[in-house]
Amino acid sequence: MGKNVIEVENISRAFPVPGGEFWALKKINAEIPEGSFVILKGRSGSGKTTLLNLICTLDKPTEGIIRIDGEDVAKLSDHEKEDMRRKKMGFVFQSVSLIPSLNAFQNVEFSMRMAGIKPGKERDKRVEECLKLVGLGNRLTHMPAEMSGGEQQRVAIAGALAHKPKLILADEPTAELDSAMAARVAQLFAEMSKKEGISILMTTHDVGLMGAADFLIELENGERIDGRNND
Repeated sequence: MGKNVIEVENISRAFPVPGGEFWALKKINAEIPEGSFVILKGRSGSGKTTLLNLICTLDKPTEGIIRIDGEDVAKLSDHEKEDMRRKKMGFVFQSVSLIPSLNAFQNVEFSMRMAGIKPGKERDKRVEECLKLVGLGNRLTHMPAEMSGGEQQRVAIAGALAHKPKLILADEPTAELDSAMAARVAQLFAEMSKKEGISILMTTHDVGLMGAADFLIELENGERIDGRNND
């Protein structure tokens, strides 16, 4: 593995509540190397979503520093943060976010268009390559309604990696899948991180998926409890 794509240093996040503050995160440290698949685990309310929102620059920490691909995100303008999300990040959500009127090829192509990738043979080749990578090379023209939930999620994953981001953030992407398909998606992430050199951070509470990751980051009540990369 190469350099760190994510570096989180003493991150804390407080939210105002009646009578004081609620600390959703407390002095979190973590490093995620290039080309690694990392699972962020913890019960509901542990701080997983808060940390994910901070890493994807949609929220700001109360204390601490976050670096994405070596850049201190606190020093970036809103426009620069948006540009970073568009070009350097890919996203996969719990609810599949495909456009129902577009087929699999067109959905992945649309995600590349949003990332600023110009049309042409190279873009078309990359779309097919990504759909083949997720095992859907024979489903290019199928509409979302013609695919299973697991197939739709794999199209979403293809779209997230098509523009070759540095980082993919996946928020509970297997929550609505059966255990066999959830395991397939986790294994797919593990394979993609190595083949594509993309760092993948996935939140889940499914203990059956933990073995697919390079390492875990576990949160409890806003604190990191797994002891890895946390001095």
